[in-house]
Amino acid sequence: MDIGILGPLTVRLNGQSIVPSAGKPRQLLALLAIRAERVVTVPTLMEEIWGDAIPKSAATTLQTYILHLRRKVTSALRTGPAGGASEQAGDAKDLLTTCFGGYRLSVRPEESDMREFQSLAARGSVALETGDAHAASVMLERALGLWRGPALVDVPVGLVLGVEVLGLDEQRTRVLEQRIEADLLLGRHASLLAELRMLVARHPMNENLAAQLMTALYRSGDVWRALEVFQQLRRTLIEELGVEPSQRLQRLHRAVLSGEPELEPRDAGRHLLRTGS
Repeated sequence: MDIGILGPLTVRLNGQSIVPSAGKPRQLLALLAIRAERVVTVPTLMEEIWGDAIPKSAATTLQTYILHLRRKVTSALRTGPAGGASEQAGDAKDLLTTCFGGYRLSVRPEESDMREFQSLAARGSVALETGDAHAASVMLERALGLWRGPALVDVPVGLVLGVEVLGLDEQRTRVLEQRIEADLLLGRHASLLAELRMLVARHPMNENLAAQLMTALYRSGDVWRALEVFQQLRRTLIEELGVEPSQRLQRLHRAVLSGEPELEPRDAGRHLLRTGS
């Protein structure tokens, strides 16, 4: 089974899609897929599909959705990759298992793009922490390359999936920040400017991205632009939240003003790691 979470929902078995076209069954499959190998309880599934307006027929309807998914699994198991008959038919209940109080979708870690993303991200993070910026940049870029758009972009998202998708978006942003941090360590400040300007415009209150853009601009000789980034961030934070930039950003601002050696390419990566902790 091949599962795609990082973009439109894709679940393929023997080359066949088993994703339902109807919205609620699609939600059901998406939640089972994003929590693959874990039991998703019936109340959790109902909350996702119906929110606070759970109908009296919810239990029966949910069972109907599960039966529909199992039929699609059975059809895919009995069909080979080229559309012919499969020699290994298997049982749909082995993949979509009924457990005490809920259901579980059985998936190997390598079959899910989300799991692969998280694995590469973890390895890249370790490489960055141990000072191997090149390996970190490569692994983190590979992790980001698995994304095909917003997570579950074609799935109706309820209360439960909404939290899951938000968590994935935050992971993606953190991995992006770490990859940029690795590239700054590698001295790629000039090539990062266009990307960082776009990201800061898209996330005007993200202090990490603002700090990275300030550092890249400073190393490129645009000190006044680096200071301008800080002032724009400060205005936005005051207008939107009524707060000043963090002490970390204010220290960076003072470092840019005074031209501290720590902002030079050799030490800037370590500076960002320290102030970001």
